[in-house]
Amino acid sequence: MRERLFRGTALAGVAIASALHMTPAMAQTAPADNVIPDGEIVVTAAKRSESLQAVPISVSAISGDTLAKSRVNSVDSLVTKVANLQLTSIVGDNTPIFALRGVSMSDYSLNQSSPVATYYDEVYKGNFAFLGVTMYDLERVEVLRGPQGTLYGKNTTGGAVNIIASSAKLGETSGYVNAGYGNYNRVDLNAAFNVPLGEKAALRIAGTYARADGWFKNVVPGKPDLASTDEYAIRGTLNFEASDSVRFVLRASTSYQNPQNYGIYAQPEAVNRPGLGRREIASNLDAKRQARTYSVALTSTFDISDTLAITSITAWDKGNLFFYEDTDGTASELLEIPYTDRASQFAQDLRLTSDTGGPFDFILGAYFHREKVFNETTFEIGKDIDSDGLAGITANDCAVGLPLACLFRNNFTQVKKSYAIYSDVKYALSDAVTLRGGLRYTHDTGQQTDFKSDALGVDGSLIANLIPLSALQYSQDNLSGKIGVDFKMADGNLLYANVSRGYRAPSFNAQAFFDPSELSVAKAEEVTAYELGVKTQFLDRRITLNLAGFYYDYRNQQFINIDPGTAAQTLLNIPKSRIYGGEAELTIRASDKLTIHSGMGLLATKIQQGIVSGNNVAGNRLSNAPSLTFNTTVDLTLLDGDMGKLSIHPDIAYQTSQFFEVLNIPRLRQTSYAIVGGHIDWESANGRFNASIWGKNLSDKFYFTSRVDLLAGFGFDYNHIGNPRTYGITVGAKF
Repeated sequence: MRERLFRGTALAGVAIASALHMTPAMAQTAPADNVIPDGEIVVTAAKRSESLQAVPISVSAISGDTLAKSRVNSVDSLVTKVANLQLTSIVGDNTPIFALRGVSMSDYSLNQSSPVATYYDEVYKGNFAFLGVTMYDLERVEVLRGPQGTLYGKNTTGGAVNIIASSAKLGETSGYVNAGYGNYNRVDLNAAFNVPLGEKAALRIAGTYARADGWFKNVVPGKPDLASTDEYAIRGTLNFEASDSVRFVLRASTSYQNPQNYGIYAQPEAVNRPGLGRREIASNLDAKRQARTYSVALTSTFDISDTLAITSITAWDKGNLFFYEDTDGTASELLEIPYTDRASQFAQDLRLTSDTGGPFDFILGAYFHREKVFNETTFEIGKDIDSDGLAGITANDCAVGLPLACLFRNNFTQVKKSYAIYSDVKYALSDAVTLRGGLRYTHDTGQQTDFKSDALGVDGSLIANLIPLSALQYSQDNLSGKIGVDFKMADGNLLYANVSRGYRAPSFNAQAFFDPSELSVAKAEEVTAYELGVKTQFLDRRITLNLAGFYYDYRNQQFINIDPGTAAQTLLNIPKSRIYGGEAELTIRASDKLTIHSGMGLLATKIQQGIVSGNNVAGNRLSNAPSLTFNTTVDLTLLDGDMGKLSIHPDIAYQTSQFFEVLNIPRLRQTSYAIVGGHIDWESANGRFNASIWGKNLSDKFYFTSRVDLLAGFGFDYNHIGNPRTYGITVGAKF
């Protein structure tokens, strides 16, 4: 333990010592009134409204205005803005599997929940079916790095992504309308309207619509191009302040997506795809992707005294997701997979928060969450292969040629319940030193019922029952927590250190198809993190430099295991890995007209013990963990006068090579690459009208976002590729 702690803090110590060494020469005395300067974001990462610079957590915060202007209109795009944040898009756009600081998920099954949790207005959205169209009319997005097991709970071994929508404003009639057009005939419409309902209430209605032709060219005559866009969403927010001490915020939203599904870049060889260009596919499918979400959440706040408040968050969600994947990426029917995911959830969070202004403050809370999921997956293998020699493809071809000309279908229902009580406390020993700590006790239960798997003929007739009706369950107790200390220096800068533990609940295997032995439950995984950080501002707060260094003890990461002898798939745990690295985020406000934002992440990952698919993976790198990520954005105002304000905003995101799987297969390695984009904005002198020219991936870089080895079983590597060059113009008006 001492050795792990030493190694974990050593890297951070070097970086932080360097920052502290330069601080005395450049730092300015902190303003006595502690006014937050323009451009600095107030966050609720620690369940309190605080300045980003005062929160002893490694967190990146991006304002909604910045996101909108940068065309970050899906959660997938966040990876270009946040250091050490990656994603796998193996189940398509708007349903990312995030990886943060090397903590990721290898299982792409739709019943699973990522170890990097996603929250919408403090409501946890674990299942893919709940992740609809969300990136519109936002106040900000916060990305919290490191285990968040105390305040956020399970499935946050890697961290959490908080998406916060704009709220209704009392006494204000306002709104905006934006319209845009881009290549691939892309059309965008966004609008929001805020109206007062008397003196104590206000209503905000926001919506978005987008459509675009597919960019993945389908060479099969009469078949549509893939990877199109067709979506809309609407959200209503009612803010009601019943009195000075009682407040309610009711949010209701729905979204719908119905595009042509993503395309698979299938490689029968390591490099070549005979007859197909880089963004071409020969797909025989034309079924559209369908995703529908419904959500209702009520946030109630009761000030029971000047120093105590009760917050209640009650939420209900329902989602449906269906897509039909042309897995082989060809006009043949070698391998195609339809996925169905239907989910609903109810959640209740209740907490008591103190704000005494004295040395001691606390948060005490209780939490309940119930999630019900139905999954159905079908492996359609060689549907066009004649196995019996008779005319036509019939059910007999499956009976004779199994597994060829067969459909292998499993389905099940899964119910998970989570109960938790939690606490977070802080005690100021002096004006400079504050102790912090917290504990969370969680009791999780899970039931997987009515599981069955059948081999079917191409007409859907039953050939064989492979896994009879089965059920699994688990019960798990966990105690996670955090302890730390932060030191506020005389110049106002903050130094912090903490040890925290995160917990990811057990998981059921959804990839059991051929034998009852595949039914399995993966044990809970845990991350124990040691972190040092410093948050600094100097030169009259024109320069902000935040640094963090960490060491992770990663235990029982959940992984899909494929038996090389039988092809059976089970869900297992990699017993032990280690991760260390750091982040640096720098903002330079050189003048009123020039600001530079940059972020850099460093990672070193290593599996220390584990067997996957019959291979000893000890010594290998973890997946989705490039050793270096870097991003920078320049905000430069060229003109600001009676004719309005003209500004340019170039940006770049770079990452070194990475693997998408822990076997570290050389041909599946993604080499380093950079994505270049930006926008040019004009705003009228009165602020009412605006226009923007934007572009993303301007160099048209070709890169992979996920890769899977299917060469031995099906003769090709399965790949997802990133979006090509896109560009357009947007105009808008405010009132």
